[in-house]
Amino acid sequence: MPHATLEPPVTLDSSKPGVRTPDSAQSEAHASGSPHTGEPRLLVSLATYNEAGNIAALIAEIHKVVPHADVLVIDDNSPDGTGRIVAELGEKDPRIQVLHRPGKLGLGTALLAAMKFAMAQNYDYLLNMDADFSHPPRYLPGILAGMSKYDVMIGSRYVRGGGTENWPLPRRVISQSVNMLVRFLFRMPVKDASGAFRCYRVSKLREVDLDRVQSRGYSFQQEVLFRCHKAGCKLGEYPILFENRRAGASKVNRKEAVRSISMILYLGMRNVFGLEERCQKPVISNQ
Repeated sequence: MPHATLEPPVTLDSSKPGVRTPDSAQSEAHASGSPHTGEPRLLVSLATYNEAGNIAALIAEIHKVVPHADVLVIDDNSPDGTGRIVAELGEKDPRIQVLHRPGKLGLGTALLAAMKFAMAQNYDYLLNMDADFSHPPRYLPGILAGMSKYDVMIGSRYVRGGGTENWPLPRRVISQSVNMLVRFLFRMPVKDASGAFRCYRVSKLREVDLDRVQSRGYSFQQEVLFRCHKAGCKLGEYPILFENRRAGASKVNRKEAVRSISMILYLGMRNVFGLEERCQKPVISNQ
């Protein structure tokens, strides 16, 4: 079964200003920590491909709301120089790190890399956002507040107070139908299982068998939430308004959408017939 891991260190031209390797980013992340006594160590992850028009402003806005957060950008060799922009920002601000990848390896592998980075560097929370401002940073305090009760907090479009901005009717119908299907097949008590705006308790991620995650595209969100639920994570939701991207082009891929629906049906039927129950990662007691 295929599984994703952090890529080996990529040797980059150190003579170029602002360029760092994943190894140096990890060392600085471990050293930075939270400057506020008692604050949980928070890592915000952003997967990017051609987000040069958004990334600097988004990181600045994140730090206005949660100044103690470290930001990890996983960039898939964006032709527009997104990775270079982040590396240059990181030269001036140790809270900002970039993981350069050689090409488009998929959203799922990017998020898995962020999860494994957060575990390796002993963060308390990992909070993932889209990098195009569709997930407004103003919702970060509400989502983080929910972590006092839950292990995974979802920025939810489909609870009371949530919504979407200027979505056409077909897109709303498809999105809500997929979430209804996921609730039925995966038996999860959430209304928005497909959104990427989430905060994870890193200590609970250690109990999730991430090596079993098969999805690499859009269905990653549903599958990883399902595996968190199976590992005993308490799931919560906080209302958000999903906004339109501020700059750049949408990367919605119809072929990937169809592939993801197929993966959801496959995993869902395995769950309905009890096949996933036999494949859970054992929890090792410290006693």
